[in-house]
Amino acid sequence: MHIIGIDIGGTKCAVVSAAISGSIGHKIRFATETDKGLEYTLGRLYEAVDELLEHDPELRYEPVFGISCGGPLDSRQGVVLSPPNLPGWDHVPIASLLTERYGGQAFLMNDANACALAEWHFGAARGYRNVVFLTFGTGLGAGLILDGRLYVGTNDLAGEAGHIRLAETGPLGYGKAGSFEGFCSGGGIARMAQQEVRKAWQRGESVGFCVTLECLRELDARLVAEAAQEGDLLAKKIMDQSAFYLGRGLSILIDLLNPEVIVIGSIYARCEDLLRPGALEVIAKEALPRAAERCQIVPAALGESIGDYATIATARYGLGLKLGGAKEEVAWEESTH
Repeated sequence: MHIIGIDIGGTKCAVVSAAISGSIGHKIRFATETDKGLEYTLGRLYEAVDELLEHDPELRYEPVFGISCGGPLDSRQGVVLSPPNLPGWDHVPIASLLTERYGGQAFLMNDANACALAEWHFGAARGYRNVVFLTFGTGLGAGLILDGRLYVGTNDLAGEAGHIRLAETGPLGYGKAGSFEGFCSGGGIARMAQQEVRKAWQRGESVGFCVTLECLRELDARLVAEAAQEGDLLAKKIMDQSAFYLGRGLSILIDLLNPEVIVIGSIYARCEDLLRPGALEVIAKEALPRAAERCQIVPAALGESIGDYATIATARYGLGLKLGGAKEEVAWEESTH
């Protein structure tokens, strides 16, 4: 059985061919360029799928599309519902657009849920039954594996941890100032950095990692993290603030869900040395001790390939539901051990 995986992110997209076992074949990546609009990105996705089909003609026969995308969305209907990091993606029936064009079957899943399944099947969460996965990328979302099954909630909105307010004021994230996403995402770190750099300039101080207005406009989490790792005190202050609120948010999840492991991707996986100590310090003060002691905080194991594996996990899950309902997902998980 052949899978065409489509990972749609606010910063970049990827289209891959894969076997249902998890082996990845050809892959194509490109910048999302959300400023160019929905039709542009859809066109790039179609071009990438066409290239895969040309590269491997067998994919043309009853392809199975696994689509991972930021929420909110309706996975049952295969419709993307205005994600904050994908402006213009308003009620886009991505699953039917693909099946009408290429045939086969298409399954859509919130990227946090898809990444949770990917780490559960192939990565750092293997062997656990109670798992929280946090994206910590362009935005912040959570995927929940509870008692050995993916939990999506009443209408696909479980795990929207980025919307939790952690402070009365703070950087904007998920449409809410002081939110978990505002403090713990690429966009949030960039906004914190811009604010701190402006304050430093107003005090007449120079900032080594940002010296021009153009640089200020283009500041991102990668630049801040690199400066912090090189010892820049202002950059370190920004990352420390993100670590503090990461610990506060994780404490809420630990107390509420009592997970065995929390797997954190993207920025955390790349900057664990900057974020982990401060987060653990807060957890030690905020979370229930017995729950915190049983919960490991680990970086995602799949690295930059997690989005690829997330699309495979989405296809597997969708096929599993068609074959045997919710119990089938447990069988998929057990088959990877």
